[in-house]
Amino acid sequence: MEKVRVRFAPSPTGPLHLGGVRTALYDYLFAKNKGGDFVLRIEDTDTARYVDGAEEYIMEALQWCGIIPDESPKHGGPYAPYRQSERRDIYDAYTGQILKTDYAYLAFDTPEELDAVRKEFEERGDVFAYNFATRQRLRNSESLPDEEVRSLLDAKTPYVVRFKMPFDRTMHLTDIIRGNFSVNTNTLDDKVLVKNDGMPTYHFANIIDDHEMKITHVIRGEEWLPSMALHVLLYEAMGWEAPQFAHLSLILKPEGKGKLSKRDGDKFGFPVFPLQFKDPETGNVSAGYREDGYLPDAFMNMVGMPPTIVRSFRWMK
Repeated sequence: MEKVRVRFAPSPTGPLHLGGVRTALYDYLFAKNKGGDFVLRIEDTDTARYVDGAEEYIMEALQWCGIIPDESPKHGGPYAPYRQSERRDIYDAYTGQILKTDYAYLAFDTPEELDAVRKEFEERGDVFAYNFATRQRLRNSESLPDEEVRSLLDAKTPYVVRFKMPFDRTMHLTDIIRGNFSVNTNTLDDKVLVKNDGMPTYHFANIIDDHEMKITHVIRGEEWLPSMALHVLLYEAMGWEAPQFAHLSLILKPEGKGKLSKRDGDKFGFPVFPLQFKDPETGNVSAGYREDGYLPDAFMNMVGMPPTIVRSFRWMK
């Protein structure tokens, strides 16, 4: 029987929210219940939103909560490195691999060109999507002659790598918590897989890392449910077996719609972070449960599992 391996993969773009702690807890408990491994991976390719000290905060917060990784940037492991920014050579190799398939292509469109097309769609009341209906009129290796593509590459013209979404295909997907559902690929766009600086986007990097690190179950928030079809197709494109997916419900605002935010905590007078965090840019301090006098066990009890999630996880294969 394949050993269960799960990962918690936060981005160091700020302090770890209590919703992220809950996801890490579900990952950790599921892995330990199955005799498996819990991996902490830092997804730090979003350099524009990177926050100094956030990675250290994440590791300290998990330590305080008693969620100790089996493998991480701090603990090491057989599939290191565990920071995406240190895995560039790995991603470059797989970029070359997917470009040899019919699932990816080069796109040379400038932001100004895309903005002009987007505005054209908006003026007639439509929503622009880079997909099967528009890719032939845009500047990419699907629409341009081979010699023009070679000329653009020789001139070192900036480009991104996009996923070529299959035309009019109904995908039948299974989420362990939410059950079976279907998605038609015509409702999805051609997502960017590799940015023009050569770094992969979340979509591409995370499936590469999950494959390389032998992740068997991806347990994450429901905001990623709309991306599940793309991720399954990426596994297909690479010729890999996809892991099982479980998308967790979110911790919502006390009032109104959407996820719980720091502003909600400020408004209602409770922390939304496990530890106090001082913003390195503004100097603003966000309250933390540890500094407010809560014990780790009390905090973890608060973010613990609802029975419906427990029942779902019990039958995970």
